[in-house]
Amino acid sequence: MKKHRTAGAWLWIVVKYVSLIFFSLVAVIPLASCVITAFKSDAEYASTNVMQLPTQWQVSNFVKAFQTANMGRAFINSGIVLVCVLAGAVIIGTQLAYVLNRFKFPGNGLIRSLFLFASLLPGVAMQVSVYNIMQSLGFINHLYGYIIMMMGTDIISIYIFIQFMENISISLDESAIIDGASYFTIYWKIILPLLKPAIVTSMILKGVGTYNEYYAASLYLQKKELKTVAISLYTFTGPMGNKYNMICAGVLISLLPALIIFILCQKQIYSGITAGAVKG
Repeated sequence: MKKHRTAGAWLWIVVKYVSLIFFSLVAVIPLASCVITAFKSDAEYASTNVMQLPTQWQVSNFVKAFQTANMGRAFINSGIVLVCVLAGAVIIGTQLAYVLNRFKFPGNGLIRSLFLFASLLPGVAMQVSVYNIMQSLGFINHLYGYIIMMMGTDIISIYIFIQFMENISISLDESAIIDGASYFTIYWKIILPLLKPAIVTSMILKGVGTYNEYYAASLYLQKKELKTVAISLYTFTGPMGNKYNMICAGVLISLLPALIIFILCQKQIYSGITAGAVKG
């Protein structure tokens, strides 16, 4: 026997689907506008609205954007930065989480509290001190200096590692110690492989932030040959006006590496995020 829905139930269904459609449009419309604008000429962009389809699709915009902004070199720089930063951040973060979780010592709770306090401080407010440190060490306008600065592990990543590590039985450590394993061997051969889901989650968060980072990159990498992808997109901005069709073409080009990585590794990404979310 079918149950008849009440007016309140029907109202909730309507509200649910209307909100889903609304937020879907909010997410899709900017991307659709970017795609449409990327294929317009300068004159057509100036005379039409952002959602009007171009009369002639200018594929040459992508070639011009890639060459003018020197995006080939920018992709190489961003790739070097991304690989080094992710590798360093994961090693530093997991080792730090291992020490804080497995070893009880005076000040352990204080260190965790200081990390939480540091996460509340806005990054821009500390840039004066960071810039002075970078300048005194000679790290400005050097790719390795920018990599070392960006390698600073996110507080969120540290807590992800700590929370996930609390679900790894300490009996594994004790068994390895009985067999003669050192603390580093336990970390490298037991703890680190078991942290794979948390590492995937952390790498996604850190990778997206590093790849899209503009403020610090523009501040510490001022030479043209050191530009990252995020900085190269600002080639088409200036006091004489902004070429948004070129910018949109560059944005779509910059999305290709992330899209390819996502398509090739989506199984690992989904499993890593899911496993990392349910632990703790």
